[in-house]
Amino acid sequence: MARIVKKFGGTSVGDVTRIKNVAARVAKAVEDGHEVVVVLSAMSGMTNQLVGYCREASVMHDAREYDAVLAAGEQITIGLLSICLQDLGVPARSFLGWQVPVRTNDMHGAARIETIETEALEKCLSEGRVAVVAGFQGIARDNRIATLGRGGSDTSAVAVAAAVKADRCDIYTDVDGVYTTDPRIVPKARKLEKITYEEMLEMASLGAKVLQTRSVALAMNFGVRVQVLSSFEDLPGTLVVSEDEIVEQEVVSGIAYSRGEAKVTVVGLEDRPGQVSHLFAPLADKNINVDMIVQSASEDGNRTDLTFTVPEDDLARAVEVLESNKEEMKFLDLVYRAGVVKVSVVGVGMRSHAGVARKMFDTLAEKSINVQVISTSEIKISVIIDAEYTELAVRALHTAYGLDVTTEA
Repeated sequence: MARIVKKFGGTSVGDVTRIKNVAARVAKAVEDGHEVVVVLSAMSGMTNQLVGYCREASVMHDAREYDAVLAAGEQITIGLLSICLQDLGVPARSFLGWQVPVRTNDMHGAARIETIETEALEKCLSEGRVAVVAGFQGIARDNRIATLGRGGSDTSAVAVAAAVKADRCDIYTDVDGVYTTDPRIVPKARKLEKITYEEMLEMASLGAKVLQTRSVALAMNFGVRVQVLSSFEDLPGTLVVSEDEIVEQEVVSGIAYSRGEAKVTVVGLEDRPGQVSHLFAPLADKNINVDMIVQSASEDGNRTDLTFTVPEDDLARAVEVLESNKEEMKFLDLVYRAGVVKVSVVGVGMRSHAGVARKMFDTLAEKSINVQVISTSEIKISVIIDAEYTELAVRALHTAYGLDVTTEA
């Protein structure tokens, strides 16, 4: 018998019929002798609808009341699933975030989990019942409902799995696993049987939408084995595990891409200690996330150029912040453009293999794709290219690193 946390996203519980399908899956796990905790999202589209209501009521709404409204979505799904399980003869009860309780900080709308008290869940499981927990929510220090931000149900599931010492956390979604790249772009993409936490974390942060970044980081920190599965097909999924569980690691495990990027170049920035920090501080104050950063060498020792990327949606605000502080920041000009994409090669095997970067640059050059910015880490190489070359670059790199499905497969 294993203790398993099963998380189902919005598309998995989009209507009562789908909730009944989820109930059947959970019932099968119980029949097999497992202890089961289920974590649910709101029905597909409901959170957006609730956000719309809040904005319609007041643009400058109270974040605490906003959380009270949004938390209603999961209340509906956990109640309905509990009813469906009981109808199948499976004892079950629902838990809202505050009933567990899942304790968070006071950052309403983007709260972080601090602790999970497991007494109520353990009692439920010991009584032979399925615990059905609302994802995406908890109770803040101010004793108000708090939500975890978009994708927070994945984080809830992994945190609950860590707290109750589950053997595994199954994440059910609308894809049947983690692929070497987006199958919509590369039909020859392969589903991975296993992927390391580090690789999944990089791929999630670089644009892969399978798992939420915070949930992967949490799984890595607490050693929670995560399995990504399809809600709609009974197929093997992908296990996200420690590097020790993978006997022979591929040099490159996947190609990720992230649209919606913009590039900014600060021209003629004074080249002196602390100036770069002084430039980025006001961007941070406006919650503008800066990603790839490249500083060119200063020829005369007086001025340098600094290039970085921001989300395309934040470009206008970033330019406004920089322009309004131009004299204080002491740079000569600002050059910026949207319509670029970040393409990344990811793999823990890079640590022990040379030539990965060269193959990437050679492949892109053969396709006449110009590289504008380069960023590297121990297991990742990312480049910025024009968005019009996204599909060409991803397909070419996928083939170059031998990731295509072979005819024998």
